Amino acid sequence: MNTTEHYDFWAQARTAHPDLPPEPPEAWAFGATAEQADELLALVLAGIKTATASSLQDYADDGEPLPAVGDLSIVLDGAGAPSAVLEVVAVEVTPFDKVTEEHARAEGEEDRTLASWRRLHEQFWREHSAHGFASDMPVVCESFRVLHAASPRRS
Repeated sequence: MNTTEHYDFWAQARTAHPDLPPEPPEAWAFGATAEQADELLALVLAGIKTATASSLQDYADDGEPLPAVGDLSIVLDGAGAPSAVLEVVAVEVTPFDKVTEEHARAEGEEDRTLASWRRLHEQFWREHSAHGFASDMPVVCESFRVLHAASPRRS
């Protein structure tokens, strides 16, 4: 659900990027906790994180369409504030055990290796997915670019 804050952020993004559509896209946060949202968003804003992965079954359970190239979204911080506009540049569905080193590196977490990516994502899906984890589970591997970022907040 978009809030007044989301509409205001979208208006700012459209001022900087007039080719954006009038209506704001879906707003969401990375991870399952406010802390994860902030940590992963910081990696995105630093240019380190340019990809993400989701359980294919979670999309089906939520009745949500898979991301597609060209899709836009507003990414929220852990407090729910809009922080960036992302554009999907690539999507591939692949089994967990076939995710590549390149994708793991693009996700930007920990030491950016496939081994740490597998450990982190297995733990995440065991804890936060209704279907848990399986080594051959289908994973939606998504690459994105930042189109617009919020101005830094003053304390």
